[in-house]
Amino acid sequence: MNYLYHLIRKYPISCILIAIIWVLCFITPPHTRLDNVPLMDKWTHIAMYGGTCTMIWIEYMKCHEKTNAMRLLCMAWLAPVMMSGVIELLQAYCTGGRRSGDWLDFAANGIGATLASVIGILLITYHARRQKASAEDTNCRNGGRR
Repeated sequence: MNYLYHLIRKYPISCILIAIIWVLCFITPPHTRLDNVPLMDKWTHIAMYGGTCTMIWIEYMKCHEKTNAMRLLCMAWLAPVMMSGVIELLQAYCTGGRRSGDWLDFAANGIGATLASVIGILLITYHARRQKASAEDTNCRNGGRR
């Protein structure tokens, strides 16, 4: 329970987005005119997972000065992709036919998480370069003294 509180405190927006994904994946979607747009469902999955995983990267950077690449990869890419697979299996076998598990949805979710990881890596690289430049600038102003 303490770990869950810690996650919610450090990653509030990410936790809200994950909860929204779970709700959206198990309600019966209403029919709209957008149903006629080719692959609209897949684009929606890419956007949901891309946005959520990008937020995980951003909140991680906000909470940690040093990056643990393996932990971040597991938390911001692997865990959402695994969650996606679990959701698709639950939709296929536990919704009584209201929802169907679709492996193309799983692929779209993976694409969204992967795109978010690329964005996250670029953000972390930019942030690290900025910190390094700032530290060098401070060092120069101090005459090389620390």
